[in-house]
Amino acid sequence: MAKLTIEELNELGLRAEAMPRHVAMIMDGNGRWAKKNGFLRAMGHRAGVTRLRELVRFSSDSGIKALTLYAFSTENWKRPDDELGVLFSLLIEFFNKEIDELHRNNVCIRSIGELDAFPLKVREAVKNAEQRTKNNGGLMLNIALNYGSQAEILRAAGALCKRAIETGELPTKDDFEQELYTCGLPELDLLIRTSGELRLSNYLLYQAAYAELYFTDVFWPDFTKEEYIKAIKEYQRRSRRYGGLE
Repeated sequence: MAKLTIEELNELGLRAEAMPRHVAMIMDGNGRWAKKNGFLRAMGHRAGVTRLRELVRFSSDSGIKALTLYAFSTENWKRPDDELGVLFSLLIEFFNKEIDELHRNNVCIRSIGELDAFPLKVREAVKNAEQRTKNNGGLMLNIALNYGSQAEILRAAGALCKRAIETGELPTKDDFEQELYTCGLPELDLLIRTSGELRLSNYLLYQAAYAELYFTDVFWPDFTKEEYIKAIKEYQRRSRRYGGLE
């Protein structure tokens, strides 16, 4: 991976000073992409993983600080067992095959969510990637695994209630954010969802309070670097006032 210069970003129609610091993605539409192209659903998921490599690389090269990916939600356990097996195998494959390049390019990997429910081999692959890259100072690549925002909020609230009982002090906004999985990450600037669905699906509900939302009809395996750039251009056209005036 090579960092893009200001001139190279300008050639892509992007302004370096207005790049989002933290981008989150709901990678939706693998199954529908497979059906449209006459493939099994498993091929859609594999195509989605292939697409991911290009977008992680561009995120790192363009100076984005954090990329958070919705890889497996708390609701995804409702999928058929054979599809879950495919997803688990792809997770292991991704972490094991991509770790060398990601580490070489200073990417720091961490998971958000409750890993304990996954099979041992999945947990080992994730933990190995986290351990190996924990001291890297480049792109923060966060993989949401068995993640649900409502559960995350309840988890944080429970920890703060326990602390309040012990100390007698009411928690602050900063206290609450320290208990979230995203503690230490930049504020979420841009949330992208592919495949035409217009909802957040229990993803980063607290963190998305002032994020710019971008929805596209493009299925995830077809969400190319050019589509990503289109989303960032739209983000850069918007005025972020946070309730105030320009």
